[in-house]
Amino acid sequence: MLWDDFINSEWHDWRGSGRSEDRLAREDWLTDFINEYDLPIAVPLTSDGLGFLRQLRSFLLTCVQHIVAGESPSPKEIEELNRWMATGPVIRQLKINEDQKFVLAYTLQNPGLQAAAAEIAGSLALTIEQGELSRFRICTNPDCLWVYYDDTRNRSKRYCDDKMCGNLMKVRRFRAKKKQQSDSER
Repeated sequence: MLWDDFINSEWHDWRGSGRSEDRLAREDWLTDFINEYDLPIAVPLTSDGLGFLRQLRSFLLTCVQHIVAGESPSPKEIEELNRWMATGPVIRQLKINEDQKFVLAYTLQNPGLQAAAAEIAGSLALTIEQGELSRFRICTNPDCLWVYYDDTRNRSKRYCDDKMCGNLMKVRRFRAKKKQQSDSER
């Protein structure tokens, strides 16, 4: 999803090295992101443009953190989300795609950074509207903190990736248990 890929541009090493990276500042990552979601942003970004996107990312992360904590978006958060979305007016067009199915296409009226921010904020708003708030998650690996939407049937996903973070946390629990057992035997 657009909104969680955007929030996760603030990357943390899930293995626990303490290393982190702001991928918005990497032109190659940003170019791939822009192309994947067809956003009307020109790279490289100015420092003001980068600051603008970081501000949006911080706001969206705060919203998701509140949702994960079991809170609904507050009226103040909804008002701010609406302000972010208001900067991106669109023209809606009904089109037929390559599979001969009808799709509603949106053409941005004012391409640029503010229109892209409106699209990103709108993708979170759409997920809040159409999804279930209880499915918003933040990986329980304290070194990872990856944001995601749990689309599993039983809603029990705890880690962003069971093979990476899930296995790592399982090994950490096992080692801590073994250490505790050896300490108690002394």
